[in-house]
Amino acid sequence: MILRKRTLIQLAAATLVAGAAPAWAQGADIKIGSVLSITGPAAFLGEPELKTLQMEIERLNAAGGVLGRKLTLVHYDDGGEAGKANGFAKRLLDSDKVDLLIGGTTTGATMAMAPLVEKAGVPFISLAGGVVVVEPVKKWVFKTPHTDRMAAEKVFADMKKRGITKVALLSETSGFGQSGRKETQVVAPRMGIELVADETYGPKDADVTAQLTKIRNVPGVQAIFVFGLGQGPAVVSKNIAQLGLKQPQYQSHGVASDEYLKLAGAAAEGVRLPSPALLVADALPASDPQKAVATAYAKAYRDRYKQEPSTFGGYAHDALALAVDAIKRAGGTDGAKVRAALEATKGQMGVTGLFTMSPTDHMGLDLSAFRMLEVKKGDWVVVP
Repeated sequence: MILRKRTLIQLAAATLVAGAAPAWAQGADIKIGSVLSITGPAAFLGEPELKTLQMEIERLNAAGGVLGRKLTLVHYDDGGEAGKANGFAKRLLDSDKVDLLIGGTTTGATMAMAPLVEKAGVPFISLAGGVVVVEPVKKWVFKTPHTDRMAAEKVFADMKKRGITKVALLSETSGFGQSGRKETQVVAPRMGIELVADETYGPKDADVTAQLTKIRNVPGVQAIFVFGLGQGPAVVSKNIAQLGLKQPQYQSHGVASDEYLKLAGAAAEGVRLPSPALLVADALPASDPQKAVATAYAKAYRDRYKQEPSTFGGYAHDALALAVDAIKRAGGTDGAKVRAALEATKGQMGVTGLFTMSPTDHMGLDLSAFRMLEVKKGDWVVVP
C-alpha cells in the first residue's frame, strides 16, 4: 500500500512537470541543420553563431515552438574546412533529414554546401559574407551578412571623404578573402580609388611582415585595406604597428567583433571598418528603427553567456528569425513553400539590418545597414 501510494505521488509529480512544458502538436519536430566553424581559424565567428542558434531555439521552444512544433538543432563543426562542410551538409540532408539549413560560417564552406542543397531542394540560409553566395542567384540559397562588395563600397566612400585615393590591398586567401579581393578590384576604379599594391596572406599565417614590407616600399600608399576574417586580420594589425606604418588602416566586416579588439590589442587603435549596428547598439538614438531588436538580442546574449555578443552571432539570429517567419507564412516545413516565403520576405528588421528579398535578391540588405566604425581607446565609436 505504501509502495502504491508513493508511485501515485511520483506519477502526479511527473504530470505536473509535464504540464509545465509546452504541449507540442502532433507534427514532428522542425529540424534545423547547421554546419559552423566552431574550431579553427574562423572559430570566433562560428562559436557565437552556434551559441545564438542554441539560445534562440531554447527561447522559441519555451514559448511553444513554431506552429506548435518543437525546434531541434542538429549541428556539426567543420573546423573551417570546406571539405568537411560538404561532408556534414550531405549528412544533414541524407541522414538527418533536416527541414532547413543555417550555416556556412565562411564563404568557402558555404560554396561547398550550396550544390548539395540545390540538388536536394532544401532551403539554406548562409552566414558567409562573399557576394558569390547569392550572385548569381541560387534558387535555394539565401544569406544574412552584408556582401564583400558592399564592404568595399562603404570603405571607399569613407576614404574619399578623407581625401584618400591610393590604397594598398592586403587580402586573405580564404574564400571570403578571395571574393573580397575580386570585388574590391571591381569597385575601386568605379569609385575613383587606385590600388597601388595588391598582396595576399594565408588564414593561418602567423606573420605577414614580408607582405607589409612590400607595401611600405610602394610609393604613394595613403591607406591599407585588409580583407579577411578570423584571427588573421589581428595579426596584420599587430604587424602594421610593429613596422611603424602610419597610413590609416581599414578592415572589412569580417572582423566586426570585440574578439578582434582582444586579439589586436593596442594595434587596433584607429582602425576603421563597416559593421552592422550591433557593436554600437546601446549608443544608437531611441529613434533608430534598429535599436530595439539589436539591444534585445545583445541583452539576451549577455544574460545567457556572460559575454559580449558579436555581429556574427547577429547573422545567426537573423537567419533563424527569417526561417521561422518563412515557416509560419508557409504554414509548415514544405521546402518549396518555405523557399518561396523566404524569397517574399518584406521589411523584416533584424540585428543586421532591414531585410527585403526578391527573386533577384536573396540577401535583401542595402548599404544603409552598414555603419562605419572606428576603434578609439579600445572601443567602437561611430564615424560621423
